[in-house]
Amino acid sequence: MSTRLFAASLVLNVFLIGALAGGAGWLIGKSNPGYSLEAAGGRLRAADRKAFRQALREVRRESRAVILDGQQARREAADLLQQPTLDANALAAALERARTADVTIRSRLEQRIVEFAASSSPQDRKLLADALLRQVGRQRPPAKNTP
Repeated sequence: MSTRLFAASLVLNVFLIGALAGGAGWLIGKSNPGYSLEAAGGRLRAADRKAFRQALREVRRESRAVILDGQQARREAADLLQQPTLDANALAAALERARTADVTIRSRLEQRIVEFAASSSPQDRKLLADALLRQVGRQRPPAKNTP
């Protein structure tokens, strides 16, 4: 493998690990508070807020093994990146495990939010919808294709 290809691969993989770590942080509600569905739960009435947070805690508790596997996969990826010779296949596999864990947790959290919303008042659902719209508003709109 040429030095340039190795360096480019290393940079790309470090970027991917950072993206995965950032995604994991978002999933557990540590980044961008106030702009996620989880943070929107903080704006609910006290009783609903407590039920909402309890439901999300249950998901995390039930998913502990998946969360730990994702963290371990990221550690393995970081270790692989620090090796003198990069094992690209092992790195790809570790990153795939981390991504799978992240998607699994996000899916479980979103499903629990759906279940909560299904039994919520229209006012509570509006708070959740507002959080989604704020999240979309913080992102750049897609580039318009001009012929």
